[in-house]
Amino acid sequence: MSKAFKGTVGVDIRDSVPDWAPFEPPKAPDGAPNVVYIVLDDVGFSAMSCYGGPVETPNIDRIADDGVRFTQWHTTALCSPTRSCLLTGRNHTRNSMACITEAAVGFPNASGTIPQENGMLPEILGERGWNTYMVGKWHLCPTIEMNLAATRRNWPTGRGFERFYGFLGAETNQWYPDLVYDNHPVDQPRSPEEGYHFTEDITDKALEFIKDAKAIAPDKPFFLYYAPGAAHAPHHVPPEWIERYAGAFDMGYEAIRERTLARQKEMGLVPADTQLPPLNPIGTPQTRTGPDGQPFPALDYTKPWDSLSADEKRLFSRMAEVYAGFLTHADHHIGRLLDFLEETGQRDNTLVIVVSDNGASGEGGPDGSVNENLFFNGIPDDLQRNLAMIDELGGPKTYNHYPTGWAMAFNTPFKMWKRYEFNGGTSDPCLIAWPSVLGHGGEIRHQYHHAIDIAPTILDLLGVEPPEVLKGHVQSHFDGVSMRYSFDDPSATSARQTQFYSMLGSRAIWHDGWKAVTTHPTISGWSHFHDDTWELYHTDTDRAELHDLAAEHPEKLRELVNLWFAEAGANGAFPLDDRSALEILQTPRPQLASPRERYTYYPDVADIPEHQAVNVHNRSYVIGAQVDIPAPGAQGVIFAHGARFGGHTLYIKNNRLHYVNSFVGMFEQKVVATEDVPTGENLILSASFDKDGEDPPGVSTGILSLYHGDRKVGEARIKNQPGYYELAGEGLCVGRDSGAAVTDDYPGERPYRFTGGVIKRVVIDVSGTPYVDLERQAAAMLARE
Repeated sequence: MSKAFKGTVGVDIRDSVPDWAPFEPPKAPDGAPNVVYIVLDDVGFSAMSCYGGPVETPNIDRIADDGVRFTQWHTTALCSPTRSCLLTGRNHTRNSMACITEAAVGFPNASGTIPQENGMLPEILGERGWNTYMVGKWHLCPTIEMNLAATRRNWPTGRGFERFYGFLGAETNQWYPDLVYDNHPVDQPRSPEEGYHFTEDITDKALEFIKDAKAIAPDKPFFLYYAPGAAHAPHHVPPEWIERYAGAFDMGYEAIRERTLARQKEMGLVPADTQLPPLNPIGTPQTRTGPDGQPFPALDYTKPWDSLSADEKRLFSRMAEVYAGFLTHADHHIGRLLDFLEETGQRDNTLVIVVSDNGASGEGGPDGSVNENLFFNGIPDDLQRNLAMIDELGGPKTYNHYPTGWAMAFNTPFKMWKRYEFNGGTSDPCLIAWPSVLGHGGEIRHQYHHAIDIAPTILDLLGVEPPEVLKGHVQSHFDGVSMRYSFDDPSATSARQTQFYSMLGSRAIWHDGWKAVTTHPTISGWSHFHDDTWELYHTDTDRAELHDLAAEHPEKLRELVNLWFAEAGANGAFPLDDRSALEILQTPRPQLASPRERYTYYPDVADIPEHQAVNVHNRSYVIGAQVDIPAPGAQGVIFAHGARFGGHTLYIKNNRLHYVNSFVGMFEQKVVATEDVPTGENLILSASFDKDGEDPPGVSTGILSLYHGDRKVGEARIKNQPGYYELAGEGLCVGRDSGAAVTDDYPGERPYRFTGGVIKRVVIDVSGTPYVDLERQAAAMLARE
């Protein structure tokens, strides 16, 4: 009990006096406001119209017109790390989020698990009487816990949210999302053909959550954390939203940068003498190599617009149109939230915050991509293949991302993009509005702040003191400070004096208007951090970090570099990790069960998340299904793992066993049996891959054979992709193919359930044992049963 019982307890209830105080649920103060906390994804400083950008965001503009825009608000430059700061008020490495949760490496700074002593806003406000809801992207849970066998301690419902509807990992297909409802996976309510889109779905759920409670307790305030997938890849949006921008980006990203900067100057968002940095400010693959001769990252290069062919310009412009439509579509659904608050008389007493978690993304490389999973598998995109998919961009057949030139444009006037500690990665939109209390409609503030400052600001505005103990855990100190002072005094000195940065090898420190930053390329594998070049900028006047003052002020640079090491030590920022995306993602991580040679899966259960499923990459494997087929005519999926953008599947069609392997979505490799499937009980239908080489290294090649029992009925040479089917993993399922199907060749209708027989189990063997021996073992097992 949080309060002592002050009643009287006698033998007889008639002689006793009750006291309900210790047993009552917490109650917020009368008139306490709602909080709507909107966290956008990969939206750069200058994408939105209220920051001078080319993307129409009329509803976010409404928030800007009611509140305050910050021009020097910063993030960590990556998703999970920033989101941990936004909810805890602590620096990302203190939250054990040096990188995204899928890239955890097992050190105190990078485990993917936020310590309980770093309490989250929903935990604090839930104990003060607010209802707490979350919809959208979480990305604050280690991969070992993103499954139904795991503890829910780091799911939203384990960190203070009463209701949750969204996805747990880094990204998801917006047409076929990996949906979790409260504490279990669910199927989406309808298909894309029936009008489904993730942003609309989570907005429906947010409104439902609010209405559910308000119908019972209309005066009880709520805290809503609204985190759409927009505008992270894949850029998925209905075509009519794309067509709004037809031709809008034909002038190219360099011209868009110039036009955006002119608008920003007119709006007072940046100093009047701000200039644009070059397209490739830290080098190119042709001009720079690492200390041991390592190549400059090929992805971190931007092609000048006038060097592009007509086809490239057409493709790149379309990719920008898709991104813009995606962001405007998300803005439309944010408008639905605002409309509901206004219609129900709650808008005036609702604190609304809008931020992005990092700068615009450069993960599309210089040519963009129709399948971002190529990046995470270390495989370059192919321009001609991308051109062939231009009319599919934004739809279910692509997993698309624009080229780096648009990242520079949407980060105007800054250098670089997401992952980098230049302002292009870290300086992001931040809008705060509470008209009835804060006023200040449409004003701008230039004080320097960071994602860690939002949680203290919310608590300050709500009049909530941070607890010393939360859920039995003594709480650590905030790194953040409240931004409230800046609302009252536009000219007030920034309450923040120092902020350190570290991400994937890129490092920076800001202190009293000066910033030191390395030119170290991220995920380059260069190492040699002590040999890094540090640049020095006076960001109070040089927001674009264009004029390097290191040679003029060596003492100031030395002071700041020393300060970086002190801050990094105080925040537990080591070790630094700049390995390639493929290396980092393939780092061995804990499993709930010890790795084994044989995995058994069953139909009619939830999908198995990829990070906890059998790993068939770069090894031999056998997929064996035990089935009953009483008569000819069975069809549908036996086993499926992945999607059209990378995955493999075993199914029956036209009475023949089929296997399809989609190599990172680049091409389908199909093997079809030469004989009809047999009928009977306890049949063994199998696909066996025998690895015989690698081409290139890490990409296994070999023979895929189909079997009915011990009789081979088909074979072909195939290759397997080296890494995950998706960044956040793609589910394994038996008896159906949920989500985005591995192939369009399936018979029947989605989700292509197996019919005409019974699947008893599917066993995947990765021991390397020859198939014929495995089949004999299976036959012996069935005989014993």
